[in-house]
Amino acid sequence: MFGFLNVYKPKGMTSHDVVSFMRKATGIKQIGHTGTLDPFAEGVLPVCIGKATRLIEYLDDDKEYLATVQFGSNTDTYDLEGNVTETFDKKAEKNDIIEGLKKFEGEIFQMPPAYSAIKVNGKKLYEYARKGQKVEIQPRKVFIEQIELKNFDEEQQTAVIRVKCSKGTYIRSIAFDLGKELGCGGHLIKLIRTRAGKFSIENAAALEDIAQNPADFLINPLDVICLDTVHITEEDLVKLQNGNPIVNKTNKSNDFVILIYNNVIRAVGFRTDDKILMKKVFN
Repeated sequence: MFGFLNVYKPKGMTSHDVVSFMRKATGIKQIGHTGTLDPFAEGVLPVCIGKATRLIEYLDDDKEYLATVQFGSNTDTYDLEGNVTETFDKKAEKNDIIEGLKKFEGEIFQMPPAYSAIKVNGKKLYEYARKGQKVEIQPRKVFIEQIELKNFDEEQQTAVIRVKCSKGTYIRSIAFDLGKELGCGGHLIKLIRTRAGKFSIENAAALEDIAQNPADFLINPLDVICLDTVHITEEDLVKLQNGNPIVNKTNKSNDFVILIYNNVIRAVGFRTDDKILMKKVFN
C-alpha cells in the first residue's frame, strides 16, 4: 500500500494511538501521521501508508479548526485537562470577542503553552512543567489567515471560534491570549480540526470503517500533493533509478516536481534551468 488515509481521530486517542491502530489493521509498519492532535481533540488526521511517509513534507500544512473557549478561568495547560490557576468575575461580551479576535489576524507571535512538546535544551517543555521547573520559552511566529466567532453562549460563557492558520499554531494559546485580551480569562474545552491541507472533515473516515478494508480509503498522493507533475520516458526512468539527473524539458525551474512513469510516482526531483536532480526515488 502506498498513499494517504483521511482519518477522523476520535476524542480520547493520541495521534500515536491512531498510527498503532492502523499498523495492526494493515499489517504495515511504515505508517505515520502528518501533525499531532491532543488526546481531547478530534477531527482530521492525515495518515501516510508505506513509502508515502517520504512525501509528508510536500503536503500543504495549513490547518483549520473549530475551537470552543470557556471564559472565566485559566488553566496551567490552557485547556480543560489542566488545573485551574485563576478565576475571573468579569463576563465576556459578544462584541468584545469579535473585536478581540481581530488582533490575532495575520502574522503574530504567540507564546507556546508550558505543557507542550516543544524542546528546550533537549527536553520537552511539558517535562519541565511537570517537575515545576521554570524555563525560558521563546515566542513563535505563526500566521492566522482567518479567525472568526461562530457562536457565543452568553449564559455558559463559551465561544466557538473558527481558526484558519499556519502549521505550528497553538489553538490553546489563542484561547488563553483571547481571555487575557478580554480580561476574563479563557481556556480551550473542545477542539475539532476540520481541515489539514487538502484533507477535509467532510471526507474523513472513522477508524472502524477504515479497518474493514483500508485499501478502499487509500488516497493517491497525486490528489493531495501540490507539486507539478512530469511524465518521464523509460530512458529517464533508468537514469533516475540510478540517482542520475534527467534533462529538464519543462519551462520552469527552481522548484520541486513529481516524476511519473506509467501513472506511478517514481521520484521527487528538483528542477534547475537545464536538469531535474533526484531528491527522493521510489522503486
